[in-house]
Amino acid sequence: MKAIFALFALLIGLPASAAQLTIELDHSSKTWQTADLLKHPQAQTVQIVDDVSYKRTMTYRAVPLALLLPGLKPESHLQAVALDGFAAELTAAPLLEKQGARAWLAVEDPAQPWPALADGKASAGPFYLVWTDPQAGHISPEQWPFQISGIKQLKTVAERFPALLPDPKLAADDPINQGFALFQKNCLACHRLNGAGDAQVGPDLNIPYNPTEYFGGDFLKRYIRDPQSLRHWPQAKMPAFAASVLPDGELDLLVGYLKHMAGRKQP
Repeated sequence: MKAIFALFALLIGLPASAAQLTIELDHSSKTWQTADLLKHPQAQTVQIVDDVSYKRTMTYRAVPLALLLPGLKPESHLQAVALDGFAAELTAAPLLEKQGARAWLAVEDPAQPWPALADGKASAGPFYLVWTDPQAGHISPEQWPFQISGIKQLKTVAERFPALLPDPKLAADDPINQGFALFQKNCLACHRLNGAGDAQVGPDLNIPYNPTEYFGGDFLKRYIRDPQSLRHWPQAKMPAFAASVLPDGELDLLVGYLKHMAGRKQP
């Protein structure tokens, strides 16, 4: 009986929010425990000004993400999957940078939990991809996935989801293909298109209708800039894309891709 009580005491003494993160690369796989990351020899305390998720300055215990991606090449492609179905598509090159915009894996300490993202919601933990000096790399809000449950190396979006591809007759540097690159960076984390994609958060952007078909004039651009200005409700999840993150020229390219894909619907 004493042994049972001792085991029970041990179990209830464990931190409820301790977690693990599996990073699957083509050449290796490693599962990190919260405690191991917090005591990682390269772990640092970093201050994030204007944190994308908390909308204020935050301080985290974090590890440079590049150190957790050994042997990864800049041209590789990763996907960070969150607990809520958010699937951030990430080109490896920015994650491996050691100067300018730098990626960090922030680790929530169960003994000092982060604040809730909003009333009735959980925190950004257990793991959160944050950036120092994000302006230097034009890092978008979709490159800040939180509540991460795993990171894995995958084939490129174009290889995995051909239904997203623009007309193959277009030149590689055509504005439509430039818009496709921006779609991958800014939209694919939450949305599918033609049923293609891994995200489970937002609606499909081509089936049954493309937003360029029901947003008249410049309303689609206004919506992307500030979703709450056109459709206001407390549960809205879509972030605003300021000009500092998505300049007007890039916004035009993104909308151009969407308009092009309205003519390439697939069942």
